[in-house]
Amino acid sequence: MPQRRSHVAPSAAQSELASALTDLREKLEVAAEFDSAALAEAEAATAPAPDLDLRDVAFITLDPAGSRDLDQAMHLAKSGSGFEVRYAIADVPGFVTPGGAVDAAARQRGQTLYAADGSIPLHPRILSEDHASLLADQDRPALVWTFDLDDAGVVSEFRLERALIRSRAQLDYAAAQKSLDHGEDSPLALLPVIGGLRQELEAQRGGASLNLPDEEVVQHEDGTYGIERRHPLAIEDWNAQLSLMTGMAAASLMVDTKIGVLRTMPEPDEKAFNAFRRQTEALGRPWKTGKYGAYLRTLDRADPMTLPVLEAAASLFRGAGYVTFDGSVPADIEQAAIAAPYAHATAPLRRLVDRWSLTICLAASRGEEVPAWARDSLSELPALMQESGQRASRLNADTINRVEAALMVPLVGSTIEATVIELRNGGERAAIQIADPAVTASASVPAGTKPGATVSVELVRADIASGVLEFAE
Repeated sequence: MPQRRSHVAPSAAQSELASALTDLREKLEVAAEFDSAALAEAEAATAPAPDLDLRDVAFITLDPAGSRDLDQAMHLAKSGSGFEVRYAIADVPGFVTPGGAVDAAARQRGQTLYAADGSIPLHPRILSEDHASLLADQDRPALVWTFDLDDAGVVSEFRLERALIRSRAQLDYAAAQKSLDHGEDSPLALLPVIGGLRQELEAQRGGASLNLPDEEVVQHEDGTYGIERRHPLAIEDWNAQLSLMTGMAAASLMVDTKIGVLRTMPEPDEKAFNAFRRQTEALGRPWKTGKYGAYLRTLDRADPMTLPVLEAAASLFRGAGYVTFDGSVPADIEQAAIAAPYAHATAPLRRLVDRWSLTICLAASRGEEVPAWARDSLSELPALMQESGQRASRLNADTINRVEAALMVPLVGSTIEATVIELRNGGERAAIQIADPAVTASASVPAGTKPGATVSVELVRADIASGVLEFAE
């Protein structure tokens, strides 16, 4: 589905918006800049000597256009009747000194924060966007996972090694998708095949994906802001399967070693399933049989009722968290949407917990003891990641609300058509989707209104400073 781009707010509103976004940054509980000790430590940091040299392997990276913090690089090849996948991850554990200034700053941040006017990185940019980033045409240390897959995409064997690599090209999603669609020669020619096989295995496991449209604040070349809403490209889904495969391998290593940190999510209970079934019936797209993941895969993106169904399905994807263990493995370790134990282990430049996962997995792969620093601080991770996740969610929501308010300023006093995507407060209010500009809001709706219906609402107030949109009752 093509992306939908919002209008740009008028200059006066943009000026007020810039102040509101600056205010959001100032209210964050983390410093936007690193102190001199962390910057000096990052500048001087070097990774340990690699175990092997893989610079002859033609790795490539695949990321959003313009990215500099490149966590992963891949090389895909046929191997007999199956495949070999090499998945290189930035060697952040090798660059960060445990207990040092960079480590302390990263623990305070928890993850990279993405604001409308730029990011607040987890690590100093000299690491995250230079020395540790898997940039093209640069020798880079990496932690390389090598997977042997059979002709059905099943992993028969894998290993993790510290290596020196050299990426040949930095590809972006849109251009790479276009190249594949046109049948051009591409180092990613096997990605649809391998990714597709892994998607089939996910379906067989009973996994589920909630493919809600992405909503992103963008800053245009002239400094103005807007909102883009789009569905992920197929190539992004195939690429995600490689990350999921790696996370499942990391989880299996940690479970076998009986020490680690896993990303978990509980299976929805019967009450949640029954509520979702009733919602799908009310929307005219009933879920009758099979697992909910299989049902979600049948939805047509072109169907106007798909978005309300996905919004309703969001209730089934709640409760994600982290569990740590050392000595004995907890009973409930599965990530229900993936339908397998899973660990975050592929984005160490941008997410704190991945450094621990990779450190533990490397030790397990080498048959070595897990470093004391990782073992001693393991129990701290769930709280650090929960706090940073809440901070990131709050920043994202507050940013979108303020940009949406700025976009709606010219429409104050107007009557606007919108689509109801979810009922709230017993049906008295609803989440509504305005098509142009691309804005999601909350408004009162007439009794008996159903999701998917088109309603007319009058905008009476758009407050940029608070991000509040108010519609006539």
